[in-house]
Amino acid sequence: MKRIVNFNSFNVFSVEKENWDIEYHNHNFYELIIIEKGKGVHHLNNITFPYKKGDAFLLRPSDAHEFTIKNKTRFIYIKFTELYLWENLLANTKNELKKTIQLLMEDHSFVYESVIKNTADRVHLLQLARILLYEFSHKNTYNKEITADLFAGIFTILIRNTMHNVSAKNWVTKNLSRIEKILYYINVNVLDAEKMKIENLAKECMLSPNYVSIYIKKQTGFSIQQHIMQHKIKVAEKLLLQSHYNISEIADKLGFNDASHFNKIFKGYQQISPSEFKKRANGSL
Repeated sequence: MKRIVNFNSFNVFSVEKENWDIEYHNHNFYELIIIEKGKGVHHLNNITFPYKKGDAFLLRPSDAHEFTIKNKTRFIYIKFTELYLWENLLANTKNELKKTIQLLMEDHSFVYESVIKNTADRVHLLQLARILLYEFSHKNTYNKEITADLFAGIFTILIRNTMHNVSAKNWVTKNLSRIEKILYYINVNVLDAEKMKIENLAKECMLSPNYVSIYIKKQTGFSIQQHIMQHKIKVAEKLLLQSHYNISEIADKLGFNDASHFNKIFKGYQQISPSEFKKRANGSL
């Protein structure tokens, strides 16, 4: 899989495409993609959603995605690092909102479809994104202060929609096939041992406990445990690169017996240890 690397802490730009020409990829930064016009399909972490004007997609660094364009589409990209988020938003944010932002950025059960549902907010977010693009591109007096304030406004609207949209998961379950629902459920609940019990997974997907394992293996070629472990490894990568947790803390958060067990499993998937993975990503190896 291709990995796009950006060395700027903050970047805003727009592109217009009739055909998507970038292979399935992930990044080394956070990315908010706003659809200024056009429509098509967004493929994110092997889950597919339609997109249209006003939609916005929030991606973490290791989230893999690509688009299928149906009508010529203009994208506005806002790329930022965790450091930029801390220095320009979290540092001056009230504790309650700060906790919500941190939860969103670390939560691995985030909504895959557009994070903006409220009709008025869709309009306002797009307007703010256009102004942000202008300010960032023209470098006028006080543009850094203005772009920081605009980014904060955009992100706060995003938070309001994402964290309080009670219908989001209902929307997902209405628009996915059975196997996509199962994979989505695993992705959302991978760190919840109770919800990941085979009987609860089977009940959620309306399959018998005896058949759900067979069904998943038949449809995807991988067992339930393989899917669970793959998601845990993805979460581990994010925590290694984007958090300050040590190896033992990450092992505990992901439900491994201990750091040694985590090291063994991680190395089996990545061919290097968690500590080596982190050093290599930081350019230390």
